[in-house]
Amino acid sequence: MSSTVQRAGQQPADAPDPAQYRPGRTVTDWDPEDPVFWRATGRKVANRNLWIAVPALLVGFVVWQVWSVTATNLKDVGFGLSTSQLFWLTAIPGLTGGTARIFYTFLGPRIGQRRFTALSTIVLVVPLLWLGIAIQDTSTPYVVLAAIAALCGFGGANFSSSLANIGFFFPKKEKGNATGINGGLGNLGVSVVQLLTPILITSSVLAVGSAQHKADGTAVYLQNAAFVWIPVIVLLAAISWFGQNDLKVASTPFSRQKVIFRRKHTWLMTWLYVGTFGSFIGFAAALPLLIKTTFPDYSVATYAWMGPALGALARWAGGWIADKLGGARVTLLSFAGMAVSIVGVITFLPSGGDGGSFWGFFACFLAAFLFSGIGNGSTFRQIPVIFRARALKGLTEGTAAHDQALKQAEMESGAVTGFTAAIAAYGFFFIPAMFANFAVTSAMWGFVAFYLSCLAVTWWYYARRGAEYPS
Repeated sequence: MSSTVQRAGQQPADAPDPAQYRPGRTVTDWDPEDPVFWRATGRKVANRNLWIAVPALLVGFVVWQVWSVTATNLKDVGFGLSTSQLFWLTAIPGLTGGTARIFYTFLGPRIGQRRFTALSTIVLVVPLLWLGIAIQDTSTPYVVLAAIAALCGFGGANFSSSLANIGFFFPKKEKGNATGINGGLGNLGVSVVQLLTPILITSSVLAVGSAQHKADGTAVYLQNAAFVWIPVIVLLAAISWFGQNDLKVASTPFSRQKVIFRRKHTWLMTWLYVGTFGSFIGFAAALPLLIKTTFPDYSVATYAWMGPALGALARWAGGWIADKLGGARVTLLSFAGMAVSIVGVITFLPSGGDGGSFWGFFACFLAAFLFSGIGNGSTFRQIPVIFRARALKGLTEGTAAHDQALKQAEMESGAVTGFTAAIAAYGFFFIPAMFANFAVTSAMWGFVAFYLSCLAVTWWYYARRGAEYPS
């Protein structure tokens, strides 16, 4: 009998070591497209990494958006800031978050899901600690508040690394759902911070430090909005470090990833994702102050969190629906819905002697959040489909060239996912900045025109009969 025959109970010499799939390890053998591997090992490992990534990303969004609610309380406790300055404080995290996302896109897969998630989460302690201290003193200079807001932006940067990394864990048929879960539930951090902050700042039990007082004598503890999240961040960083995995297949040097900048569809999909996610995050940042300044009789705490929550959950649904119906069709629906919704918002704004209609304004904004969330999920489903089709064009399945092209498409899809998310994050900056510098109605009409351009791009390149890459 040949000496190469496998003995009973032994693995083949080239079989992967099962120990590599345990929490905290680096995985060197990973093929989610192999149905046997996926059923036996891959699904369990991928889901463990996904469900650790989700709360870490959610808290990153909490830090990114903490100023959107905190800023609405500063004048009430004695900070001498103008409305324009308050809008700028909500906008600055978008500028730094978008810029940091560009670097996180390429660093995340290079360093690994486990290590990068843990490190990018624990550093968020710094801006929260500084915010909690500075906000207790109304003489804190505006430039210091702006610096803290800039550091909070790094919470939003985690999105690009998280989405780029998680995509490598799942097979093509489940990527839309997986990124929808990760992005959608992570996006819920926006509504979590807007819902909980008004409650947290009134709790003396949770307070560390002195109270601030409103004009009517009511005591509040604005520092709670920052301090409460610090132990949560430390815990999630530890869970990520010990519970996730690094994928060797995802570790790609920038010299190979930079090829995406030569792909036309990188820039087209970036344009579309600016329209969906850029709108979602920008409206989420601006809505609390927009309600307070436009409809001051209505409570920011009661209403502001609802839109981001609806948009975040719709993202999950958008990814799932796009897996069934096709991403381009769902993206078309998204932009048409957003355009109509913003026209509705304009209709119900105060104008001249007319006080407008808050309920009409709010209902249309909820619709805009709903359609932006759906579009967030569908555009991220389109990216791997487009880049897979581009890479495999003209190749025969089963050949070495075909297999290599698949790996290249996977790498490019991850990089494009992160890069589009980085650029779209600037919506967090530009939308509040536009409200700070232009009339609300003028800014809204600008958004409608942009959505119409996104409709045209989606239809021409991805949705019409004979489109370059139907997706």
